[in-house]
Amino acid sequence: MNATYHSGSNTMTKPLILQIGSFNGHAPADGELAERYEVLEYWKATDKVAFLREHANRIEVVATTANFGCGTEMIAALPKLRAICTWGVGYDKIDLESAATRKILVSNTPDVLNDCVADIAWGLLLACARDIGWGDRFVRENHWENKTGHLPLGARVSGKKLGIVGLGRIGEAIARRGLGFDMQVSYHNRNARADVPYTYQASLLELARDSDFMVLATVGGASTKHLINEEIMRALGPEGRLINIARGSVIDEPAMVRLLVSGELGGAGLDVFEDEPKVPDQLKTLNSVVLMPHVASATHETRRAMTDCVLENLHSFFTQGKIVTPII
Repeated sequence: MNATYHSGSNTMTKPLILQIGSFNGHAPADGELAERYEVLEYWKATDKVAFLREHANRIEVVATTANFGCGTEMIAALPKLRAICTWGVGYDKIDLESAATRKILVSNTPDVLNDCVADIAWGLLLACARDIGWGDRFVRENHWENKTGHLPLGARVSGKKLGIVGLGRIGEAIARRGLGFDMQVSYHNRNARADVPYTYQASLLELARDSDFMVLATVGGASTKHLINEEIMRALGPEGRLINIARGSVIDEPAMVRLLVSGELGGAGLDVFEDEPKVPDQLKTLNSVVLMPHVASATHETRRAMTDCVLENLHSFFTQGKIVTPII
């Protein structure tokens, strides 16, 4: 359905979209959507059930984000829905099964954030190995100047063993950086890949045992919930370090906290958590842990590219009936 408005003597038509939540990860994005489309701002509705009921027969396209998704109930409430365009690479909060059953097109924003997410993975890895966050606090709190205490020795990164869980686009970008550090790179996927030079480990347990650093770059959702359990983390061991830029749900978080506190897991660099934005208080007290607030894609360049990708998908759907970066 379209909305008509007037500009001087010209009559112009804006296609209509339902926007589930603000694209506040990129400040210009909401305004740019509003310039091009009649936007129904779902997140601002006081009575969301009544809001959907009122507009359901007008809505053919949903714009959302990886954080908000588009779940089973939302899809069921929109009988004319034809496309879901999400801002972000994750789609674990979109009911892909319902979308596929109804032949609803679904797009995300792949590729454009690979490098920045891989950079953060490496930032966390280096900070965790070399106690960079701890060292920063040590200087700011005047311990160095006043000769109160000392930093422990860190762990060398170059030449070590890097294990990657999920060798997709982002996992590959992480692996390539590992080669620059002369690391032995292994990975675990559902299936081995013939097009990469890295060592395939069919068992997550073996990958953990054979890694100094294990980086999680797999998808989220029910299929990977607590994939990294206590047994896997114990196999990584007191000298091993776990880096997560995937989804918090991939790790059994209480088990990880226990092992970090006891020293049975050497360290962790975490950009994501199981119940965001809540972070276990014990993690905040550990110098062996580096914490970031889910900002792996948060650069000017990447967020601009993500918004452009959503706009391109929307434009393509409304002009050609198809999307540019389909998930399904």
